[in-house]
Amino acid sequence: MSDVIPAVVLGASGYVGGELLRLIAGHPRFELAAAVSDSRAGSSIGDTFGHLSQAMRGVSFVARDAWLHQAEPGSNLALFSAAPHGASAGAIAKALGAADKRGIEVHVVDSSADFRYASQSEYEAVYNIEHGAPELLDRFVCVLPEHVDTVEAPHVGHPGCFATATLLATVPLIGSGLTEAEVYVSGITGSTGSGRDPKVGTHHPERNSNLYAYKPLAHRHAPEMAGLTTAAAGRETRVHFVPHSGPFARGIHVTVHAKTVSDVSETQLRDVYEQAYSNTPFVEVVQATPRLKDVVASNMCHISVASDGESVAVLCAIDNLVKGAAGGAMQWMNRLWSLPETTGLTTPAPGWT
Repeated sequence: MSDVIPAVVLGASGYVGGELLRLIAGHPRFELAAAVSDSRAGSSIGDTFGHLSQAMRGVSFVARDAWLHQAEPGSNLALFSAAPHGASAGAIAKALGAADKRGIEVHVVDSSADFRYASQSEYEAVYNIEHGAPELLDRFVCVLPEHVDTVEAPHVGHPGCFATATLLATVPLIGSGLTEAEVYVSGITGSTGSGRDPKVGTHHPERNSNLYAYKPLAHRHAPEMAGLTTAAAGRETRVHFVPHSGPFARGIHVTVHAKTVSDVSETQLRDVYEQAYSNTPFVEVVQATPRLKDVVASNMCHISVASDGESVAVLCAIDNLVKGAAGGAMQWMNRLWSLPETTGLTTPAPGWT
């Protein structure tokens, strides 16, 4: 493997795409080969992301077909997709087809929902659209790096941001057997989770100094959370999920409630999490309740626990754009290329964000 691995970002002009570009700019082994965006093809990355104007000076977005012929035959490629649900699978399939013809070794990490379900029927039942590349489903795995040592698949579908925070909280709990395999999740997300395109719910006058639930007990990420928790913890799990829109740009805070099967102390519960995450570089079990300002702009997750004996609460905070999307994707891509999973992800985050 050469010292430098070319990296391509599909859907590079969105918020997750912008975070991927930022992380690639500071990565010692990945080098940006193409930032793909049909809507901004030919325009400077710095014009869209002012904070990247120095790091990406002279680099422009390219159209989806413009970069395929530039890849060197027999080379390596780290392919990140931040394209929307429904569009990502087809774009990945086209890129993989072109890479196969040129003998390019590729690993893909997809941040959309297109490869979060093992079967075409499960995906289509949730998203009500036809899957764009069902023939690729068996080449992807969807799991958090904290919950598996190795994977056989060459590509990864990264869990969503709400799912990432929830899985980090639920998997050790359900796996411990200390509680019933039914959890109640209340989550609050920042406005960047809704993407770049303005919507009524993310318009600043509506969201500023405001807090409200949306799609309570009917959000499409609940089946994802339940399925991935079941797979990682080994117990069939039911998830009841109520998401909220928060008056901030970045971050997710979730609270997971569950009933115990017998009396459980807080010390006993904390031991479960400290043992589960003792060798994971980006999850910290904290004494105080997690705060968004301590994790925003980093790949860190902070978790704390509480118990009254009959029920437990697990609190978890992450940055939705980093640990919940671009940072988690980078963590996986590092592992797929046999790099330390912390590579490019340990720069301290700014305080007082």
